[in-house]
Amino acid sequence: MKLWQKDKTSKKEVESFTIGKDPEYDILLAPFDVLGSMAHAMMLQSIGLLSVEELAVLRKGLKDIYLEIEKGQFQIEEGVEDIHSQVEFLLTQRFGDVGKKLHSGRSRNDQVLVDLKLFYRAMIRELVEEIQELFGLLQKLSEKHKNDLMPGYTHTQLAMPSSFGLWFGSFAESLTEDLDLILSAYKLSNKNPLGSAAGYGSSFPLDRNLTTNLLGFDDLHHNVINAQNSRGKTEKTIAFALSGLAGTLNKLASDVCIFMNQHFGFISFPDELTTGSSIMPHKKNPDVFELIRAKTNQIQALPNTVTLQLSNMTTGYHRDLQLLKESIFPGFETMIDCIKMSTFMLKEIRITEKILKDEFYKHVFSVEVVNELVLQGIPFRDAYKKVGLAIEQNDFSPNQEEVNHTHEGSIGNLCTSEIKGKMNLTIAKFEFEKVNKALGDLLIF
Repeated sequence: MKLWQKDKTSKKEVESFTIGKDPEYDILLAPFDVLGSMAHAMMLQSIGLLSVEELAVLRKGLKDIYLEIEKGQFQIEEGVEDIHSQVEFLLTQRFGDVGKKLHSGRSRNDQVLVDLKLFYRAMIRELVEEIQELFGLLQKLSEKHKNDLMPGYTHTQLAMPSSFGLWFGSFAESLTEDLDLILSAYKLSNKNPLGSAAGYGSSFPLDRNLTTNLLGFDDLHHNVINAQNSRGKTEKTIAFALSGLAGTLNKLASDVCIFMNQHFGFISFPDELTTGSSIMPHKKNPDVFELIRAKTNQIQALPNTVTLQLSNMTTGYHRDLQLLKESIFPGFETMIDCIKMSTFMLKEIRITEKILKDEFYKHVFSVEVVNELVLQGIPFRDAYKKVGLAIEQNDFSPNQEEVNHTHEGSIGNLCTSEIKGKMNLTIAKFEFEKVNKALGDLLIF
């Protein structure tokens, strides 16, 4: 039985094709569907469409269902189309006609939308928490190894001195920039679409500001058509945010794979964190980081996937939008797994000390020597030519013990505290505690 069913049923082939993978994703939406229904019920009572007694029954029923979901005792029964239908059927089965009143003033369109917004908001919070842990570890490693020099590369050729502190710190700051993209996705996810119904509003005097406050949203999509059109736009924004973050982890994983190579030998991990070969007993393979590299490449393809799914779609709801879950839901899961594994692995990273003391790397100090000559009063072009000739004549013997970089963001001035300040400033803008309080209040009954 379907909520929209009248006197005819769909053929099983049509039903199977149109439902697709929705049941498995709807289980993830279940607690959010209940929260949205709680807020909607409270709003209906405030405008006289439910009595105080009916609201009390619905709130208790919804809270019971919420607790069943938390305990893993909830399921979408066979023959029930989706999470929204299951919740309404349970309420009607348990409490009678009052369960049928809950859908007044809303459509499955805005019901799905609010579920998705609440789900995305929760997933972004989980993502941000994992980013914070990785960020803290990277900053710790940056400070710990700020004096351990390593070569830097341009065009994959030896270039200038770098340091492990600078390398670790670069990814920490990159995460702060990724967080700005994630904040944009969060802001779009944190707008209330409830009350837009099928995309054209309702003749009921709905109080959309009330549901906005009850669910802890920052704002609402005021225009009801725009509220419906935000489905797709929200997912596209999330896809770009996940892609940016994936790019940071992808570069980190690629570096690790190269730096573990015996020709480099810059870093290593305990044997139990690497894999071996079935025929080569000496092998220690970076499988974890190779998979992170591959998975983050898949995530970087998300914006293109979502954009193509949304192509040529006119104003209003289309069933095509259902398939966005199949891209975004696994995208969140994969991204969070990649961050967790990056943190897990980097806690055990071992770096090689005094790499640049090897004469093999002496040419990376060429710029240092040029700059020393300039500081002595020699014009830059003359200093550059002098050092270049010395290198060509194999008469170049720099000091390979240390470098003197002191400007902001350089080897000797990592700006760790400034980068941490940027992270903290962005984290504060999410205002997670506001959401926590609103949802906590909603569940108190």
